[in-house]
Amino acid sequence: MPRSAPVVHTLNTGRRFVRHGLPRRRWQDLYHVYMTISWPRLFASFAAFLTVFNLLFAAVYWLREGGIAQLNPPGFWGCFFFSVETLATVGYGDMHPQTMFAHIVASVEIFTGVMSLAVIAGMMFARFSRPTARILFARYAVIRPLDGEPTLMLRAANERHNVIMEAQARLRLVRDERTVEGYSIRRIHDLPLRRSEQPAFLYGWTLMHTLTPDSPLAGATSETLRTDNTFLILTIGGIDETTGQTLIARQEYPPELLRWQHTFADILSRGEDGIDQIDYRRFHDIEPLN
Repeated sequence: MPRSAPVVHTLNTGRRFVRHGLPRRRWQDLYHVYMTISWPRLFASFAAFLTVFNLLFAAVYWLREGGIAQLNPPGFWGCFFFSVETLATVGYGDMHPQTMFAHIVASVEIFTGVMSLAVIAGMMFARFSRPTARILFARYAVIRPLDGEPTLMLRAANERHNVIMEAQARLRLVRDERTVEGYSIRRIHDLPLRRSEQPAFLYGWTLMHTLTPDSPLAGATSETLRTDNTFLILTIGGIDETTGQTLIARQEYPPELLRWQHTFADILSRGEDGIDQIDYRRFHDIEPLN
């Protein structure tokens, strides 16, 4: 297996981990690379590719003088701009091949260029058409008594002004445990929610898990959660009513983002005109219980 440098990954909560020993075969997975890099890097890579592409073909045209009629400006840069016009199939009509060699090179460039532009156009379409779930997760999770039982509460909201149909939420707890044989293992526990489905996710959604005696969180404290390297993963998915595409988003909550004996600030109020008001400016705010 080819050796590779360690790869650092950062989760959206700031948790970092490093992967060792896996080769980074970027050339074998270009689609995934271009789907994940930032937009500036994407445009820069396309611009660099087209520049190098035209420089190479300009060098080929330049090998034999007189292959391009009315070359302007004369010399290498005239060949470069002719390559740009050929690749883009602009065809201004001023410069054109006039020898068999130039015609063959232009034919190869047109074929290669059409294939390359098709790939670039397909990648741009894939990037623009990829569904993105603009789901806002509260910065903290809280644990407070509710209906006489300790309850874990998390909050999410739909940032778009449309509806996510048949939204579903899954909450899982991940922590290090030891088996009866003393074997260390990382286990994932499903935490049942009081309501895990939302037929029309439009505004806010408070998700609740009751810390019953059977709950993996029963008897847990902030210290034990840190000792066991515990964190929560909240996943929300649904169907975008506007596009019909499936959306999914996730958020991780390490122990330092859990607040005991706190509650979320109320963001819903009713105005004097009787219309409900939702203040997302207080969406991340929490308040200690009296």
